[in-house]
Amino acid sequence: MVSKLKQRLASDEGFTLIELLVVIVILGILLAIAVPSYLGFKDRAERSAAQSNVRAAVPAVEAYYSDHGTYATTMDLAKLQASYDAGLKNDLVVKGTGASYCVSATQGSHTFKKAGPSAQIVSGAAC
Repeated sequence: MVSKLKQRLASDEGFTLIELLVVIVILGILLAIAVPSYLGFKDRAERSAAQSNVRAAVPAVEAYYSDHGTYATTMDLAKLQASYDAGLKNDLVVKGTGASYCVSATQGSHTFKKAGPSAQIVSGAAC
């Protein structure tokens, strides 16, 4: 067994240039398929994260309203994190206007916001 290994290592056999080129072409094709798929996945993940961050902030904003009776202009992210939900992400923008509020979050190139208690979460500029 050992003599076979020594004999094989001593020979000048190896891969031909054509075989190496075929392997490189196959790897290139696999990358051409995988990279766009990965970028699409990353884009969808950023979009979902931004929407989720806005959705997670709404209960804290409503709890603030329940305690104070208004969406005061002094309501901000730091107060919501300190008093209602320490797990809120730091990328949120929270603004109160007295009768309404605006919560927005940005992940990557995606920004989503909710402007008011009855509004939907929509894509658009930050508050």
